[in-house]
Amino acid sequence: MAPVDLEELGRAVKEAQYRHHRTLDTRLAAVGTTLAQWDALRAIARTPGASAHELAVATFQGDQSFGTLASRLAAQHLIERRPGRGRRIEHHLTEAGERVVTAGRAVTREVLTASFGPLDESERATLLGLLRRLGSPGEAL
Repeated sequence: MAPVDLEELGRAVKEAQYRHHRTLDTRLAAVGTTLAQWDALRAIARTPGASAHELAVATFQGDQSFGTLASRLAAQHLIERRPGRGRRIEHHLTEAGERVVTAGRAVTREVLTASFGPLDESERATLLGLLRRLGSPGEAL
């Protein structure tokens, strides 16, 4: 078997990610949000009470970027920021935020089902395992 061109492999991963992001951003607009906002809401739904730093890490953003995004979500009444222990600010979904997360999950399920449709269940499991192995937390490149 000929060696795989690593640049081509990297580009194929980036292409798939770009296609997902573009399609999801377009489709999520119909439920009143963007991909970045929905991802933040989803992270808050997974870990209610999380700090801005924890949520920034979970959404692959810097602390300042996440803070700006959280301010927009609070202004839209999708999240509440509450005082926690010490200087910690905790993030929680409002009822409106929960509705957006639910609607966004339906959209993402449709998009990702179509995107990964050409793969059977075994191929999906293999792909997930390989990507998790590549993205193991704590391993710096």
